[in-house]
Amino acid sequence: MNYVVITGVSTGIGFAAAEHLIQNGYHVFGSVRKSEDAKRVQSSLGQEFTPLIFDVTDPPAVSRAVDEVESTIGEHGLRGLVNNAGICLIGPLMHMRDDEFRRQFEVNVFGLLDVTRKFLPLVGAQRNCAFAPGRVVNISSVSGRVAYPFLGAYASSKFAVEAISDSLRRELMLYGIDVILVEPGAIQTPIWDKGLEIDLSEYDTTDYKAILRNLHTDLEGQKNGARPVSDVCRVIHTALTRRRPKTRYVIPNSRVSRWWAPRLLPDRWLDFCVQQALRIRLPKPIAMTSHAEKAEERS
Repeated sequence: MNYVVITGVSTGIGFAAAEHLIQNGYHVFGSVRKSEDAKRVQSSLGQEFTPLIFDVTDPPAVSRAVDEVESTIGEHGLRGLVNNAGICLIGPLMHMRDDEFRRQFEVNVFGLLDVTRKFLPLVGAQRNCAFAPGRVVNISSVSGRVAYPFLGAYASSKFAVEAISDSLRRELMLYGIDVILVEPGAIQTPIWDKGLEIDLSEYDTTDYKAILRNLHTDLEGQKNGARPVSDVCRVIHTALTRRRPKTRYVIPNSRVSRWWAPRLLPDRWLDFCVQQALRIRLPKPIAMTSHAEKAEERS
């Protein structure tokens, strides 16, 4: 039996990935935060799904989940750990509250790292391991390679996930464990409806009020062009099974405008494209006066 743990399976990529892997012969342990979600997902996915009730930011709950998985799989190891749980907070960095920014990192970075550390022995990070090493698949984002305005908190957390994954992959060579990144763009999941419902009224008193309305329009456009979630599921399956997988798999909703162009354009050109897309009105330039000219004016 192939066993895999997936975090954040209540909806979206996590739920679809669990369903896909079960259809391909896996037994999936999936994390949810609420008992009602555990019952719903269990009912939908059947006997080859085991719910784990924990929040990735709750270390004792994560430890209990590790014990539960270990008691179930016995001498078998995990074929994979898929770190999917995450949140996306939107807002200008100039005005975003410190607690919100920290929450972004608590879930996407520190939670991911804690879950990974605690499950790694079951993936094979131990000397004289009795089972073949498994793999760690971290769900990152194209925002982990390109940072757009108002997604600074989210993008910086995903940049961190990229760095953690690269370092961890090189460290875990000692055990034969591979670490693979999956970098989706816009994917057809409920996250878009949640994102479009985010209340940004706390920024209405700032200079960004009008621009954030334009961002809402841009998000609507991305939602309409989003790729099916099945594309991500196939990539996760590939990352877990291919003999020599890539270190990262990118799944942009537009390979040219959302992947190649942002990464290859000079920074100032990309800044200009963003300014045009969000209709950001630049301030009028203020004439620079030299010290000599100022001294002459005073005299």
